[in-house]
Amino acid sequence: MVALILFHIVLFWALKSGLAVKLLESITEPIKVDIVNEVKEEEPPPPPPPPKMELPPVEVPPPVIDITITADAPPTNAISNVTDKPQPPAPPPPPPPRQVVRTALKLNPKSTQPSVDDYYPETSRRLEEEGVAKIKVCVGTNGRVKTAETEETSGVQRLDEAGVKVAKLLRFTPPTVDGKPVDDACGTVPIRFQLPKR
Repeated sequence: MVALILFHIVLFWALKSGLAVKLLESITEPIKVDIVNEVKEEEPPPPPPPPKMELPPVEVPPPVIDITITADAPPTNAISNVTDKPQPPAPPPPPPPRQVVRTALKLNPKSTQPSVDDYYPETSRRLEEEGVAKIKVCVGTNGRVKTAETEETSGVQRLDEAGVKVAKLLRFTPPTVDGKPVDDACGTVPIRFQLPKR
């Protein structure tokens, strides 16, 4: 063990003092370098081009066109059968399509309609709230409202709810198709809530 430690110490001292470098230089021989010029081989000259040969001209025979015209064929638009009989009269034109008569949904002018002022919410009167609630109504064949709902708000929920109440009490003339009333006809009714001017 001591010999190993002693070996390391000697090795370290040899490296430190440069003794190891001198020992390596004495062991190795100096490298000699010679520059060798490369000898180029001469390439043989290219072969001469082949002699030009004249080609004979190419002759193309004319195309053969065969057109046959038959003189016996009658023209396709010729009149081939002539008779002295009169032609039967043309059938009468069909009758024009029947016009469907339609009428629109409208308020019944004969019925007494509810007053909007009777349904104006008291809170909205005190707060001076105004607006127009657009109510979608669907009407039966008897002219009474089956369903009513807010289609476009007035901006105040109380006025919208009051507008639905008023719309349910309205009486309509239902629309007709060929004189027959249409069931579940729908339309939009504007209900205006407006305070009197002072």
